Amino acid sequence: MPSYGSESKRHRELSGLLEPATTVLLTVECQQGVVGPDGALPELAREAQESGALAQVARLVAAAHDSGVQVMHAIAERRPDGRGANHNARLFRAAERLPVRQLTGTTAVRIAPPIEVAEEDLIVRRLHGLSPLAGTDVDALLRNLGCRTLIVTGVSANVAVPNAVFDAVNLGYTVVVPGDAIAGVPADYTPAMIRHTLALVATVATTDEVLACFKRSERRI
Repeated sequence: MPSYGSESKRHRELSGLLEPATTVLLTVECQQGVVGPDGALPELAREAQESGALAQVARLVAAAHDSGVQVMHAIAERRPDGRGANHNARLFRAAERLPVRQLTGTTAVRIAPPIEVAEEDLIVRRLHGLSPLAGTDVDALLRNLGCRTLIVTGVSANVAVPNAVFDAVNLGYTVVVPGDAIAGVPADYTPAMIRHTLALVATVATTDEVLACFKRSERRI
């Protein structure tokens, strides 16, 4: 087994950010009504599946469970009567006309396979807005957990994921984005957005790099 001193500088830096006690893994809108086979946005769901992003999120969640990293799932949903929901953007108005709606208590707002939810996972649901953090319990929960580094995964690279990253950075968290564990449409938009936007404010890694840090943490436990 290689010594810590023989590890690459990048791995050492990433490992320093991903201490289990101060790291939280956030999945964004990885729900059946968004990325499932019968979801409201077939193109996004297909990209999440075919790119492997959803499978990578599942790998990260499973490894987080094994290494003691807290997992949090951010779900977007709506009340059947729409109370409290936004109507001030085309995206919101279009969502109201979709055949599958993210209604509270329905299958659409359950976490999608192959991601497995553990009893200790936290699920935060929002009825409004574009961000998993703005106006939700996420920030308070992260602070109570002693979080310093937030790993952001899920969909979409177009809207919710960059919102989550920006809000987390603005709130003082260090953000790690496994670039192969997020998806958006069209397919070539995601790598461009990562390279030209997220990489300016977050540490971009691969799922395998994050998993290697998790495994190293397991050896220390």
